[in-house]
Amino acid sequence: MKILIIRFSSIGDIVLTTPIVRCLKKQLPQGSELHYLTKPSFNSLLNENPYLDKLWLLKSNLNETINEIKAQKFDYIIDLHNNLRSFIIKNRCGVPSSSFDKLNFKKFLITRIKINKLPAVHIVDRYFRAVNKLGIFNDNDGLDYFFPVSKEIIYQKAESLKGLNFISLAIGGQHSTKKMPIYKLKEIVAMSEYKITILGGNEDVQVANELEIQFPEKVINLAGKLTLHESAGVVALCKGIITHDTGMMHIAAALKKPVLAVWGNTIPEFGMSAYYGKHEVYIKNFEVKNLKCRPCSKLGFEKCPKGHFKCMGLQNAKAIAYSANNL
Repeated sequence: MKILIIRFSSIGDIVLTTPIVRCLKKQLPQGSELHYLTKPSFNSLLNENPYLDKLWLLKSNLNETINEIKAQKFDYIIDLHNNLRSFIIKNRCGVPSSSFDKLNFKKFLITRIKINKLPAVHIVDRYFRAVNKLGIFNDNDGLDYFFPVSKEIIYQKAESLKGLNFISLAIGGQHSTKKMPIYKLKEIVAMSEYKITILGGNEDVQVANELEIQFPEKVINLAGKLTLHESAGVVALCKGIITHDTGMMHIAAALKKPVLAVWGNTIPEFGMSAYYGKHEVYIKNFEVKNLKCRPCSKLGFEKCPKGHFKCMGLQNAKAIAYSANNL
């Protein structure tokens, strides 16, 4: 068979599709081809995946992408994004396909009127329902993350960390309501008994710099200084990670690292918590329970809709630091 997987974004969501990629390649008849379509900005996540035969990148002109895909004459399309663009691609290709259920209506119910009809099923297992027709099953080996062949280059910036007992603190997030305010981060760092590597993007540099200035003996500030693979290389060396509901949480899970996940406006019940399959790795979720306004969105906002931001402001920094100190 010749199969196409579609998942356009983002970091965490793509990492969460890796069990599907692995199981398809291992369980389909020998000689089957497995292709993947994603956005150009996420190609580094998939370039090194040994289970993929070909990576396709979404073009700004959708018709160009469709023409490329149609020319490949796929036997089957697995849509793990399930949006308008992926629907158009499937429709225009005219081959058998399946999609995963995004549970949009049930997410609407819980975010708008706080009625929880969400199933207790992780998104990885929902992805597997999209390949049931092909006879593919979950091998429960967790997520995959593949470094480039020249892995030693990835570790060069982390060379000084080797042999050091440290934890990582991933301060980034796609939306502000997923991120702890700086005063809460300072509380956690102040109580940490370990060195802490700060991971984040360019948008997190100002916060990271402030943490470094206040805790120069404790903080190793790497925000805005590393590529995605280099950040993953740091996580691979750490004792565990404190992270928001973001892509770095899933990369840490793929590397089988303990995760302390801090949840703001989103909730683990969306099915996006750290996933290890059959591997027994420590995970702890930190949430402010019994807030009538939470969850307020399945994604997030640039500021709290209510103005108080209690879902992060009331996080128990002492409990988070205690768990990190005892990893």
